[in-house]
Amino acid sequence: MTESPPAEFSLNGSARVLVSGQTTAELVAAISGRSITAEGTATDGARLGLAVARNGAVVPRSQWSKTTLEQDDVVEILSAVQGG
Repeated sequence: MTESPPAEFSLNGSARVLVSGQTTAELVAAISGRSITAEGTATDGARLGLAVARNGAVVPRSQWSKTTLEQDDVVEILSAVQGG
């Protein structure tokens, strides 16, 4: 029996192995190194300054903990930058 390759998704243009059941909030926590609440805010109370798009659509912070990543998703995590 041949094993199938691990499921993958794209994060900021790079392939990543998909962890079964991983939510957008868990991904943001892993990338930022900060714990994220169900409402999409950092548990330390400081601003995150991040936005998430999944397959070309913005994922509202309130949906991060409810949005499960799937195979072949294209995810972009963008950070806010001050300036003009």
